[in-house]
Amino acid sequence: MAKTVFIAFAMEDEGTRNLFTGQRVGARTPFEFIDMSVKQPYATEWKTRVRTRVRRSDGVIALLSSSTPRASGQLWEIECAVQEGKPLLGIWIGNGTRIKPALMGSTPCREWTWQNIADFIDGL
Repeated sequence: MAKTVFIAFAMEDEGTRNLFTGQRVGARTPFEFIDMSVKQPYATEWKTRVRTRVRRSDGVIALLSSSTPRASGQLWEIECAVQEGKPLLGIWIGNGTRIKPALMGSTPCREWTWQNIADFIDGL
């Protein structure tokens, strides 16, 4: 059965998210990526749908960049993952300052390599 991984990212990093999720297209991969990106204010309905999607996911990958500290939607998605007890992995993207959100606690953060992604997904 395919595993489902929720992707939390800052809207400023949408292009990188597209590259990240596109890496599975050419390969026969037993997982799918989902996200809940929006370009409008975060309504209660959006938050409810995000929490439902996070609950249904096998794990969450947070794409971390210099935009993350100001990305309220992404931070809320990460908070949901923590509250729901979902396996969580931070993936560093971009060349900016690396600041892991405090709410991620001891969650590991790794470089963006296929092996790091595969190791996380295989462990789900």
